[in-house]
Amino acid sequence: MSQLFYTQKIENGFAVFEDEEGRHLLTVLRKKTGDILHLTDGKGFFYEAELADAGKRQVLARIVSKTAAPPLSPARLHIAIAPTKQMERLEWFLEKATEIGVDEITPLICQRSERDTLRLDRLEKILVSAMKQSLRAWLPKLNEPTRFQDFAKKTNEAQRRLAWCSDEPLSHLKNTLSPQQDTVIAIGPEGDFSPEEIQIALASGFQGVSLGKARLRTETAGLLAVTVFNLTQF
Repeated sequence: MSQLFYTQKIENGFAVFEDEEGRHLLTVLRKKTGDILHLTDGKGFFYEAELADAGKRQVLARIVSKTAAPPLSPARLHIAIAPTKQMERLEWFLEKATEIGVDEITPLICQRSERDTLRLDRLEKILVSAMKQSLRAWLPKLNEPTRFQDFAKKTNEAQRRLAWCSDEPLSHLKNTLSPQQDTVIAIGPEGDFSPEEIQIALASGFQGVSLGKARLRTETAGLLAVTVFNLTQF
């Protein structure tokens, strides 16, 4: 499988491609009726399909076979991260995190956040593109931006970690994670979490952790957290 396509619309034995994905198939890749396609629904399945109808409004491909993809890891990873002021840095994080392996992403609105509005439609396209590029069958769930206080109180993963720059020594993230346990890792804005937010998180069952001695940008800290988690699962 050298190229992967994506659609959520798989109905009555057919995959339906609309809008950009359909146009890309026909006008850029010059696919023709009878061509074999490999696609995913982003929900853990790969499909082989034969292009059946190259219409102007939608493209139909007849499903030939369906294969379940293995999960990304034995446990789910949820990254909650404060959006960066420069959107391209957050977009870079989303792309790389998807390639490495993440199940769910929540943009965090913190007291020191540099940005509190996002174009989720654009971010969703980046996730889809990264999923296809890395030939994965799982599309990360992208949540609505959530205020940190609300997020900390409602999350219930078995392992809850808060990465922050403490004056006191903290255990490194890698030394606090056990395999096969669903995990949420919170990454703050460039100005870090506020003292109030830290207290709320600790009271909500989060454990403070370090990501090393260097001061990292938000997107770098997020990607390091994704990498460390995935390395601890195998």
